[in-house]
Amino acid sequence: MRVELASEPGTPDRPNEDFASVALPAGGRGGTLVVLDGVTPPRGDDGCVHGVPWYTSRLGGAMLELSASHPSLTLGECLGGAIERTAAAHRGRCDLSHVRTPQATAVAVRWSDSSLEYLVLSDSVLLLERDTGVDAVLDDRLGSLPERVRELGRAYRALPPGSPERAAAAAEYGTAVEALRNAEGGFFTAAADPSVAGRAVTGTVERESVRAVAALTDGATRLVQLFGVADWASSMGLLRKEGPAELIARVRAAEKADLETTEHPRWKAHDDATAVLVELG
Repeated sequence: MRVELASEPGTPDRPNEDFASVALPAGGRGGTLVVLDGVTPPRGDDGCVHGVPWYTSRLGGAMLELSASHPSLTLGECLGGAIERTAAAHRGRCDLSHVRTPQATAVAVRWSDSSLEYLVLSDSVLLLERDTGVDAVLDDRLGSLPERVRELGRAYRALPPGSPERAAAAAEYGTAVEALRNAEGGFFTAAADPSVAGRAVTGTVERESVRAVAALTDGATRLVQLFGVADWASSMGLLRKEGPAELIARVRAAEKADLETTEHPRWKAHDDATAVLVELG
């Protein structure tokens, strides 16, 4: 079995808000993988005294422990338990009802001799390599927002970069998106409500049908989803041949070629990027 991961902050002056870990419990061929992408609050306003890195570390650690040590629990139940455990750790000091209370996207995979279980919540991506090709497991709700919201997005991107009009339109779009966070008809992230785990995309496949898995935060999926210079199959091929660090290096090169974000509009010129590869053997 080969396990390789790389994680890099978007900018060196800000902490990396991603979490990534793989556990290989003793006694068998099983294992578990957890990747979280912390959601950066605008202006640092999230009602929490701890911050996003603290939250993703706590949530990721709890998720890893539950999924590795309690195989009778589904991954959804593990995520729900991890959310509740993390909420309890800061409920007394922080406003967990705040719309931007620390939260994260999630990918988890757990495999045994016979089966492979997966979970995806929000816009991180899981890749499954099979004999027939590479399948991407996506939670596409963030990309399927109501037409009125998508129109606001198209309108702000069409305005001149750096202009006051674009800044105002981007703020209006951002407000509209935020109103759909963890709301019916919108999209869901792991915050303080454990019931959100029931919104995740989950499934189970035969272990022998999968040769390798890869988990990518949205900062690492940019080659495919933002810049359009790769597809999922070529991304998996790059991961297996040259490793996660090389995939992130190519993302950074594409970002630097468009530092003004004019060709590929985005909230951040550079984003935290994490990629984990597990070749199951």
